[in-house]
Amino acid sequence: MKKIIIATLSFLSIFSYAQNQRFSYEYKFVADSLEKDKVETEIMLLNVFSKGSQFYSKATAESDSAMNAEILKQVSSGTNHINLKGTVRSGKVRHQVEKSYPEYKVDYFIKLGGEEYLVNDIRKQDWKISPDKEKIGTFMTQKATCTYAGRNWTAWFTTEIPIQDGPYKFHGLPGLIVKIEDQSKSHSYELKGVQKMDENAAFKSFKDKERYSALIILDHKKFKKAYLDYRADPNKAARNMMNSGMKFSMKDASGNPVDMNKMMKDREKKQIEANKKNNNLLELDLLK
Repeated sequence: MKKIIIATLSFLSIFSYAQNQRFSYEYKFVADSLEKDKVETEIMLLNVFSKGSQFYSKATAESDSAMNAEILKQVSSGTNHINLKGTVRSGKVRHQVEKSYPEYKVDYFIKLGGEEYLVNDIRKQDWKISPDKEKIGTFMTQKATCTYAGRNWTAWFTTEIPIQDGPYKFHGLPGLIVKIEDQSKSHSYELKGVQKMDENAAFKSFKDKERYSALIILDHKKFKKAYLDYRADPNKAARNMMNSGMKFSMKDASGNPVDMNKMMKDREKKQIEANKKNNNLLELDLLK
């Protein structure tokens, strides 16, 4: 009974304090372990509602929104050929994370090739809270550590913001995670901004957005196999669609037909080369 009361109070503190708030994090990461001086940076947003939270790249969301608007505009005009020349896709981080309150169920969304996955992640984060305290920005924070997804993490959380949430999939501490970094210092998130969103903004799950094909729902173990298959064969999904009888045609900037077989071979070569440099994943256990 005591545990139920505590959980209820924690949920009520989120409901009363944190409805429709946006927390901006600076994500710094090293994609290639052989180029440790090459640090990438992305602004990530954690939107908190009474129902749950959503975490995603600001640049990717804005780019995808603009591209989808352009596609819709061209489709509405009656054209049979979509021309995206001049549109620029930005954002280095393509995944999204959704947590539902009060149970903190974690859903992870990612595209691999032409397929989009929803991964139900039930792995626990066994936090060890230490007495160490540190002021980060304007917040007094406390230290906690855990091992998760193949990395050892150190987090600093603040009870000044009574939300048991944080960037990416991290959650479960007695306050918002202000900063978190792995032991190798190649992946880190740090809180940079807090703002109130429109009080009428409603939580809309990533599951419910419009998409061209159905989400593939997997647990973490099955997703790991799908991820390794994709790294070994980036064209698998496209090839399966072509083998099913689906026809594809594309034109270059001059209006000439594109050789689809050559395009797929070039794409596969580029992706495999990119994979070699993308060897320092946030979830390092995906490669093991």
